Amino acid sequence: MAARAYWQGQIRLALVSIPVEIYSATKSGAQISFNQIHEPSGKRIKYEKVAPGIGPVDPEEIKRGFEYEKGSYVLLEDEEIEAVKLDSKKTLELTQFVDANEIDVLYFEKPYYVVPADDLAEEAFIVLREALKRTKKVGLGQLALRGREYIVSLKPCGRGIVLETLRYSDEVNKAQGYFRDIGDAQPDEELLDLAETLIAKKTAPFKPDQFHDRYVDALKDLVQKKLKAKGGKVKPEPEDDTPKRGSNVVDLMAALKKSLEKPGAQSGEAEEKKPARKPAAKSPAAKPPPRRAPAKKRASG
Repeated sequence: MAARAYWQGQIRLALVSIPVEIYSATKSGAQISFNQIHEPSGKRIKYEKVAPGIGPVDPEEIKRGFEYEKGSYVLLEDEEIEAVKLDSKKTLELTQFVDANEIDVLYFEKPYYVVPADDLAEEAFIVLREALKRTKKVGLGQLALRGREYIVSLKPCGRGIVLETLRYSDEVNKAQGYFRDIGDAQPDEELLDLAETLIAKKTAPFKPDQFHDRYVDALKDLVQKKLKAKGGKVKPEPEDDTPKRGSNVVDLMAALKKSLEKPGAQSGEAEEKKPARKPAAKSPAAKPPPRRAPAKKRASG
């Protein structure tokens, strides 16, 4: 492989050891980076490492230190940190297996591809991959990567295995603190039916290449406009005056119906699988239309 392995070691399951390599499964996308500029001179701002009362210091004189009490530090050499013994630096011990859907998405952090390190490791690697597929389980263990130890999960992915680093429980905010003020009221059935129909209309297979960072595109466009303006101020485009939120149920009902009238991005597959629309239940608040009085009979001549 052309890419450089992010980690090399072994996966261990009981007495079975499988030499593997892992590679980053993601990469940075397109982005715009800005520099800080001193406007009067047009010079780029630079930063220097300084020590209070001393001024700029030589990078070779900088060491890593841990503050064990206010203002007091113990200095550590890189070699001393690297020498810290931890089995998970070279071995991923699979200590537990859980159902594939048991781990909350909030815990997943970053994915990596796992491949056998050589031909001899391939047989055991394939056995582990297929066993995970058949049991529909995810393997869990801990692995030391770049200065910290992570919880990691292993799950099959095509011919290979994907390793994902997980957050520890103290790194995830509890949802109750954010959701507890949301009411328990049940939604109006007619509104819910309209929302389900709208979802069915816009259902299509996930194709990640159809999405791109529009903010980056907008910033590139702004840079081009600024160049054409030769430093002059670029006038912002007018805002869309369309209301973003309805103020009551009537507005929500109208907005959902209007959304269904718009030509949406829908696939033939989504249309074929579109469920038959159930008759909308009457809203408890809805009143029957007033009955018309019967027309009076004409008097016979």
